[in-house]
Amino acid sequence: MPAVSAASCCAAATPANDVVEDLLGFLRVLSDGTIVRSPAEPVFCPDTFPDSHPSVEWKEAVYDKAKNLRVRMYKPSAAAVGNAKKLPVLVHFHGGGFCLGSCTWGNVHSFCLRLAADAGAVVLSAGYRLAPEHRLPAAFDDGAAFMRWLREQSVSAAAAEANDDTASWLADAADFGRVFVTGDSAGGTIAHHLVVRAAAAGSAAPEPEPAGAFAVRGYVLLMPFFGGVRRTASEAECPAAAFPNLDLVDQFWRLSLPAGATRDHPVANPFGPESPDLGPLDFGPVLVVAGGLDLIRDRTVDYAERLAAMGKPVELAEFAGKAHGFYLHEPWSEATGELIQAVARFVDACVV
Repeated sequence: MPAVSAASCCAAATPANDVVEDLLGFLRVLSDGTIVRSPAEPVFCPDTFPDSHPSVEWKEAVYDKAKNLRVRMYKPSAAAVGNAKKLPVLVHFHGGGFCLGSCTWGNVHSFCLRLAADAGAVVLSAGYRLAPEHRLPAAFDDGAAFMRWLREQSVSAAAAEANDDTASWLADAADFGRVFVTGDSAGGTIAHHLVVRAAAAGSAAPEPEPAGAFAVRGYVLLMPFFGGVRRTASEAECPAAAFPNLDLVDQFWRLSLPAGATRDHPVANPFGPESPDLGPLDFGPVLVVAGGLDLIRDRTVDYAERLAAMGKPVELAEFAGKAHGFYLHEPWSEATGELIQAVARFVDACVV
């Protein structure tokens, strides 16, 4: 594994050790393989975003001690919920091109606060290992590991094990029989691979289960980060001033794909030449969200249309005039509120 440092990026490079990749100044790869990360949050995570909500409680836990992977957990307060029954659980994976991002970043935190409050749900924002230190499919493996951890928490909560603080915190609010996997951008790609893995194992489509049993009821892909060697129109026509632009997207793939792989690799392109045939797989319900100004818009829409043509239970919601990840750049906007209501309606419709 290449050496990793959080030291100053500027001090790390020397004439004999050039910077070969510079990702927004927050991640640099040196010619000897050293990877240098900045400890600072990017400018699109302003500290002006609120870090609390009057009706939402939140806390953190470590779900994988060996890898130091954390989850930030949110639940509407008892006063906000009142006498309501237990709430659906939304597992959320952040974006960042598989190379950047954290459940602790201000914009992710702010979005999850509002998601929990407005959707009336327990939100579990899970971290995962990042590339290039951990190239794909490491992020998908971590997503699957988190789902196993969550199932264990549901068992502990059902057994009312007082010595498990996390399970106890979740037990009074979380309905583990109504779990939904959501993800933004790269996190949406994680959600796709989790539904494919679950379907291949024969457990993606919801079936009637005993009351209280752990069950994943659906998947929400928010502008999923898919790729391919052949450019789509929305990629080719993307202006250089957009964020992200095509150069940045290509850089994300260079740093996150398995060594020697192209953007048609199955981890990037769900319909690539070596990707699994999705036709025979029994998918659970899927909500796909696209942005009209997103350079990945065409891939997102094509994904939903292909699933629909295969007879999968898929719903497409497109937000015209909105760029990639708008709900993170403006988490308290009216448009973000509309997005969250679309998620809430999908969740309600998936109740069996």
